[in-house]
Amino acid sequence: MGAGKTSVGRALARHLNWAFEDLDERIERLERRTVPEIFRDSGESEFRRAEHGAVRDVLAELEGGAVKVVALGGGAFVQENNAALLREAGFPTVFLDAPVEELWQRCSKQAAETGAERPLLHSINQFRELYETRRKHYLQASHKIQTEQRAFEEIAAEIAETLGLKSIEIRTQQGEVE
Repeated sequence: MGAGKTSVGRALARHLNWAFEDLDERIERLERRTVPEIFRDSGESEFRRAEHGAVRDVLAELEGGAVKVVALGGGAFVQENNAALLREAGFPTVFLDAPVEELWQRCSKQAAETGAERPLLHSINQFRELYETRRKHYLQASHKIQTEQRAFEEIAAEIAETLGLKSIEIRTQQGEVE
């Protein structure tokens, strides 16, 4: 939480002129309810089932030639069944890293601005413990990018350069390049 997955993902997609997809938003569309509602009404196991299906489907789309940046949820990479799919697919993965204190501040600020209830924001010690538990899984990503005190566009440009990604040209109906 708070790493900037969605914001950096959107900036990278703009930078590359690619599509962007947030996996949590896909899950919400498919389940016809929000992630917090899924957790509240059906529990984490049901959310993880839906998440695994969404990971599997988005990877199939990418293997079929879709060109997009995908932001995975904070726990997706931690689930072994998802991590195995990601490894097998061979697409580059990026861990957006920042000090836990900065992540805590970002999440607290976002929750205050949106009025969202985030159970993990009740205790920085609990937040830190989850971060430390998940971090060892995140370090299995093919690339790690430091995000501390950096703008989303700067991070996106570094990712594009690191991965050697190029912008795609989109032609309008009149044949002009966008």
